[in-house]
Amino acid sequence: MEQALKSSVWRTVGLSPVNCGRWWWGVRYCSTWEQRPPPFAPPAAGGDEEGPPRGRNGSGQLPPPALPEVSRAVADSCASHEGLAPQRQPPPWHKSYERGARQAAPANREPWSSREGGFSKARKRLERKPLSIERTKGSEILFGIAPCSLALSQSRRDLFRLFLKESSGSRRLVTSEFVLQATARGVPVHHVKRRELDALCRGQVHQGVCLEATPLRFKSLEEAEKPDLGDEESPNRQLIWLVLEQIQDPMNLGALLRSAYFLGVDRVVTSQRNSCPLTPTVSKASSGAMEVFDVYSTDDLRSFLKAKTAEGWEVVGTVSKPEDVENVPVISCLAFRWNKPVIIVIGSEGDGLSLETQLLCHRMLAIPPGRALHPGIESLNVSVATGILLHSICSQKLRHGD
Repeated sequence: MEQALKSSVWRTVGLSPVNCGRWWWGVRYCSTWEQRPPPFAPPAAGGDEEGPPRGRNGSGQLPPPALPEVSRAVADSCASHEGLAPQRQPPPWHKSYERGARQAAPANREPWSSREGGFSKARKRLERKPLSIERTKGSEILFGIAPCSLALSQSRRDLFRLFLKESSGSRRLVTSEFVLQATARGVPVHHVKRRELDALCRGQVHQGVCLEATPLRFKSLEEAEKPDLGDEESPNRQLIWLVLEQIQDPMNLGALLRSAYFLGVDRVVTSQRNSCPLTPTVSKASSGAMEVFDVYSTDDLRSFLKAKTAEGWEVVGTVSKPEDVENVPVISCLAFRWNKPVIIVIGSEGDGLSLETQLLCHRMLAIPPGRALHPGIESLNVSVATGILLHSICSQKLRHGD
């Protein structure tokens, strides 16, 4: 009987048995549901005559047979969204039911899961917050292996505390060396987490080491003129001083000090006005050269250059564009020859040497480019250009046997 009913349905809707498995389930479900009486309908008291009209127009006709009703259900299912079975409310445990419930929730009501995630993120932020380390008044934080190690080995700063990152493995040797240096100087050692070191040096590259110490200051030119320079003042020695006019970038100043120390410059003098001070960033950029190399300063650079000229020194300026210089001869750094004490004057990053300083120079040096330059990239970084000039000049001193 059931097989005959299936065949009738297939013929009615024009479907094949291969594609009707799930359709037939919907047909049975719908037909069974429609044939059930209403759950709370009162029974008819007087037979068929007193019950509700059985026909569509109340004429008392019998209802249509089951097969057409089943066919209507199948047709309705064909017009449904899925095309397989009539749409129905999913059970409460189904994912689509939960999705519908979330969509129907009030807009101003935040789900508990998101609130719980917010609490978790806030708790993690509190856990990541570094511990506050109070610094000694008037101190600064050196950072990096080379600056901290050289500051510990010298006696130019007052040292307060050494901070080392909690580490293991290959860094234990570096840590133990710092502990030995600090112990020899009587400096307390604190092992802290990386985030504490990041907070101490404000996110700079500390390499796992920070040192609290007093700042370094420029030395005055009066100290540089004292007769305790040893054989530097001997008449047979070629002296070279580097003068910096308004160098403002600490990275450039550190790189200049590193090159000057490496290439054998005897003194570095900076102008006090509009110049970068000796900060921990300068020490890190100099790879610690600032910790062992004296840096001098003057508040009257022009008077200083005039005085050195009167003493027999040659003052040589630098320029990136020879056509911008007037009344001063410009030569290539490769053609420069020197046989007496010389001062190399370097200008600021943006403007170069001021006009007043240029007029105090005997000659101007330029670096010849290796190709035709594109407009906008016709000059070098000030620290790179200074390194090239110093190497060109200091190599002559080496060839003379000094």
